[in-house]
Amino acid sequence: MQSELLINLGQSSDKGIKEENQDSYGVLLPDSPVLEQKGITVVIADGVSGCDAGKLASESCVKSLLSDYYCTPDSWTVKTSVQKVLMATNRWMIGMAQQSADHHKGLATTMSALVVKSSTVHLFHIGDTRIYRIRNSKLELLTNDHRFWVSKEKNYLTRAMGIDLHLEIDYSNFLLEEGDAFLLTTDGVHEFVSDSIMLSKINAHTDNLDRAAREITELAMENGSDDNVTCQIVRFNQLPQINEQEIYRKLTELPFPPDLNAGMLMDGYRIERELHASNRTQVYLATDEESGQQVVIKTPSVNYVDDPEFLDMFVQEEWVGRRIDNNHVLKIIEQTKTRRFLYYVTEYIEGQTLRHWINDNPQPNLADVRGIVRQIARGLRAFHRGEMIHQDLKPENIIIDTQGTVKIIDFGSTKVAGVEEISTPVHRLSLLGTQHYTAPEYLMGQSASYRSDAFSLGVITYEMITGKLPFGEKYGEKALSKLKYISMLDIDSDIPLWVDRAIRKTVKRKPTNRYEEISEFIHDLSYPNKEFTDLTHVPLIERAPLTVWKTIALISVLINIFLALKT
Repeated sequence: MQSELLINLGQSSDKGIKEENQDSYGVLLPDSPVLEQKGITVVIADGVSGCDAGKLASESCVKSLLSDYYCTPDSWTVKTSVQKVLMATNRWMIGMAQQSADHHKGLATTMSALVVKSSTVHLFHIGDTRIYRIRNSKLELLTNDHRFWVSKEKNYLTRAMGIDLHLEIDYSNFLLEEGDAFLLTTDGVHEFVSDSIMLSKINAHTDNLDRAAREITELAMENGSDDNVTCQIVRFNQLPQINEQEIYRKLTELPFPPDLNAGMLMDGYRIERELHASNRTQVYLATDEESGQQVVIKTPSVNYVDDPEFLDMFVQEEWVGRRIDNNHVLKIIEQTKTRRFLYYVTEYIEGQTLRHWINDNPQPNLADVRGIVRQIARGLRAFHRGEMIHQDLKPENIIIDTQGTVKIIDFGSTKVAGVEEISTPVHRLSLLGTQHYTAPEYLMGQSASYRSDAFSLGVITYEMITGKLPFGEKYGEKALSKLKYISMLDIDSDIPLWVDRAIRKTVKRKPTNRYEEISEFIHDLSYPNKEFTDLTHVPLIERAPLTVWKTIALISVLINIFLALKT
């Protein structure tokens, strides 16, 4: 998919005048496809010298980042992945210090790291190790030392790994340019060698960065460094060049399946019947000949055989489904057989869509509605934990099986944060979902969030209870600033006011005015929120809309009678 990402690397580390070298460092350049999915990691750490186990602390920090980061879900962003790894390592350090006071008393280290994914550099920093960037022959410091200076001679660290459960990590990101180089140093180096001299050493040995790093650390010791000395230099000589033809070739490695009819065999699956067809995909019920299990096969429509955007989306559907393991999300079946055509296989769910359920239950019990909504929310949280937004939640994309288990299906519109970070010449389709269930921010061209999925869930809940839509049938056709929520009490005055207000909050026009977490909505749907039941804060038009309109009508009649008598 990409041409080789060429880097030059130089590293040097020495204990200096210390008895032990408590500095640690590392670089990991993985093979494809991990390179594209997770990127390159460069890290340096300096065990805090005042601690008894500074070496263990710095080594643990480097090793955990270089290994555990690559074990995080591909759907997560670099920022989320690294921060979770560092926070877990920080908790481990504190726990070790508490459990084994004699041997591990004081595990603390500073740390600076770069993750270069696609064409973006992600920088993470805690403490007083440093990262510099060399661009256009200029050296620029990218990190801030977390030190507090009491006097010229006395200072102390204000941040480090292993000293506080609350870990505050500096983070920034920027675009990588061809030829960019990065210099990482511990304080035993940069406090004893000036920036200009470090730059001159690197410029003098552009073809031998190991020598440049070694000369920098040796100079630091010559200049009287009283600490361990470590220096890393990494230069990106060539950025990955993404080849559109290669991407298209990869997407079309497998041919489209032929027209499938009942009784046909394909890769060990016997086609039973067509379940659904659209201009984009076909869905078939099939039987696995080997296991006898009934499954569903989804194939792309031949209308899109030369459309890389659609093919990319179709392939991603399976990718998304395989990364979610939740009882309320449709399961993708991992295929062990050789696949000769482009398709994917899912579990077969015998039941009905939520649309059919709504049609069959025009006056549902609120307890039944809550039970279904609660299960949908669990499925959505599985997406959100993986930093994915479904983006097309609607009754047609929710199935209730014969046992009452609710499952979210269709991942074609899912937005994956980790995938969004990867550059590609293939334009990613941004499907807005279905009009009545689409959050206003989509229609305004703004970015989606987990609260966008919550909006869709709120609309679905409203429709389940009332059979109608919260903004009427013309939602999206008029200016969004004029959106008017239709109180459920206008449709059925027996609906509890606090239920109506919980749904009203979920479908607010501004995402920031909605619930922060879906779990809050689920709670307020089941238990009266005092904020919603305190009638002194509820406008009369919401408490008793029918009474208000009757009163207005009566006053109008009386005014007309008065005017008639007066004339």
